[in-house]
Amino acid sequence: MSSVLGCCLRWCGDGGSGHVPLKEMPAVQLDTHHMGTDVVIVKSGRRICGTGGCLANAPLHQNKSYFEFKIQSSGVWGIGVATQKVNLNQIPFGRDVHSLVLRHDGSVCHNNEEKNRLPANSIPQEGDIVGITYDHVELNMFLNGKNMHCPASGIRGTVFPVVYVDDSAILDCQFSEFYYTPPQGFEKILFEQQIF
Repeated sequence: MSSVLGCCLRWCGDGGSGHVPLKEMPAVQLDTHHMGTDVVIVKSGRRICGTGGCLANAPLHQNKSYFEFKIQSSGVWGIGVATQKVNLNQIPFGRDVHSLVLRHDGSVCHNNEEKNRLPANSIPQEGDIVGITYDHVELNMFLNGKNMHCPASGIRGTVFPVVYVDDSAILDCQFSEFYYTPPQGFEKILFEQQIF
C-alpha cells in the first residue's frame, strides 16, 4: 500500500489530496524584457524607478481595460499606452505615433501633439493614484477615483500599459486589487487566454 501511496504522491505532488494543480495565469506586471536600459523594476514587477520606460507584460486585448499608478515620489513621469515599437530609452513618451501618455505636467500627448490637458488644479502629486481607462478608442484619466473628463485618442495597433520615469520619480503600478473601483464596464487587464 505504501508504494501505491508513494506513486500517487509523486504524480499528484500535492500531499495526496488527489487534486492536480491547474496552471495559474501569469500576473500582469511591468515587463523586464521590455524596459529602458537605465530602468529599475522592483517589488515583483510593480515599482519603476531610474530613467526610461517600461511596458507591461500584457497587451490590452479586451474591450475596456483599467489600471492604476501611484506616485510614490514626484519627478518627471508619464503613464498611458504604447505599442511595442516605442523607444523605451527616449523620454518623454508621446512624441511619436507609438505612445499616448499623461505626463507629470498634466498634458496628454501623442505624436508630438498635446491631445488634452488636465485642469490646473488636478495635476497629480506625490501620493496620488492615477487611474487609466482604455477602450481601444479613448484613453481617460481618473485622479484619486474622480473622472478628469480628459479623453485622448489617436494611437493605433496593439497597445500595452506603459510608464516612464526620470528625475527621481518612483511609480507603483496596480493591475489588480485597485485602490479605486474601476468605472462601470471596465475591468483589470486580462491575458488573452482569460478573455475567451
